[in-house]
Amino acid sequence: MDNLIKRFYRAPKDSFFIFGPRGTGKSTWIKHHFKDAFLISLLDERTYLTYLSNPGHLKELVVGNRDTYKIYVIDEVQKIPSILDSIHELIENYKDLQFILTGSSARKLKREGVNLLAGRAIQTKMFPFMAAELQHNFNLNQALENGLVPLIVNSNNPTEKIATYLSLYLKEEVQSEGLVRNVGDFARFLEVISFSHGSILNYSNVARECGVSRKIVENYVSILEDLLIANLLPVFTKRAKRQLVSHAKFYYFDTGIFFHLRPKGILDKVSEVSGVALEGLVFQHLNAWCNYSIIKHELFFWRTKSGSEVDFIIYGPEYFVAIEVKNSTNVNTKDLYALKQFKEDYPECKTMLLYRGENRIVKDNILCIPVQQFLLALVPDKFPK
Repeated sequence: MDNLIKRFYRAPKDSFFIFGPRGTGKSTWIKHHFKDAFLISLLDERTYLTYLSNPGHLKELVVGNRDTYKIYVIDEVQKIPSILDSIHELIENYKDLQFILTGSSARKLKREGVNLLAGRAIQTKMFPFMAAELQHNFNLNQALENGLVPLIVNSNNPTEKIATYLSLYLKEEVQSEGLVRNVGDFARFLEVISFSHGSILNYSNVARECGVSRKIVENYVSILEDLLIANLLPVFTKRAKRQLVSHAKFYYFDTGIFFHLRPKGILDKVSEVSGVALEGLVFQHLNAWCNYSIIKHELFFWRTKSGSEVDFIIYGPEYFVAIEVKNSTNVNTKDLYALKQFKEDYPECKTMLLYRGENRIVKDNILCIPVQQFLLALVPDKFPK
């Protein structure tokens, strides 16, 4: 199905990085849009060993083929960060060539050389499917349980595929790169921090549950961010009139990953898990929207020290929107309390509530939209009205 779906991602005209978690469709997209490019896949063992022993071989290859190929794709470039030196030199010397560098982890590049290309290769990201990309193929309930990672969406057995997907990350990205000393502790951490999905991240509590130090948890969270499978959402503090919390909220990049990692037992209410999953689904859509749109906006949440919280704040040159997400089919006045408080402080903003009902309604001057309708209408550079 992925080959038939037009993605919202837009490539720069110059050389660029395209980062994204495994399975989000980077390679598929490149093969479709750059059919005449010279592909160098560092996932291929023989190719990997060739460039590991001699990163400068890239210059020899490009010089030998520059009359035939004008575009060069280096897939999973983070596996050999030293190859960036050669790419840097090639970009400087051959202005007519374009280099496309894909990566599923920014950790090694950040540590060992991505700054060498600052300003010479634009950094972009690819995300899981958005509902509006899938259109009539989008199913809200399936998205909440299995997520929207193309590799998983296109699978005949999504549950099994998610398990394999997570094992792949632990084996290839974490264990093989030596990012953690104890892979078992890290696997336990992935489960424990799933309880923080959609919540303010308390490092000390997570450390206590994992039986490790706070410093180790901070390192683990940093690894998740660098592997592009988790995000920290900051607090909106511009022109603040109330006392606000200072800690960020935690989200896995895809709700299917959260749903699979989140342990479920007799004491867990289905509504609690599905409610957090729904909020996470909205987050990943808004995050993708902010990145894919030409006019850049930032994504925040808002929470006062007294406990009033608005799930998401979109802020930028074109839009200023406060969004609350409720996993219910009806809207109560109390559901709108935090949005009203935010509107008092920021009368310039637009407020809306997303819920599981079927009809658009206006309650207490706040637009309430069925969440599926909102997600299907969310496309880059345009915000649903």
